[in-house]
Amino acid sequence: MSPRYRTSANQAGTVIAVVADIMALILGLWILMYLLDANRANDFVQFVHDAARWLAGWSHDLFTFDAEWARVVAGYGLAAVVYLFVGHAIANRVHRH
Repeated sequence: MSPRYRTSANQAGTVIAVVADIMALILGLWILMYLLDANRANDFVQFVHDAARWLAGWSHDLFTFDAEWARVVAGYGLAAVVYLFVGHAIANRVHRH
């Protein structure tokens, strides 16, 4: 394989891993803000909440714990772990080829 092709694959894999990390970071940040009772009227908090809700749309309210904090941690946390796992698995696969 040519060195140029390998460099492109490495860059693509790195980009995929970074995007997965950013998605998980947004979800983790929302969990932290929720647990610390951040001011939801704040624009930054609202932006993080909207982004996290969009990213975790498939796992939001997946669990039916009695405590709201447990539903937030489980739902958004599951999405963060899945994005990290899948994103890094794809990035590693791209790096190999």
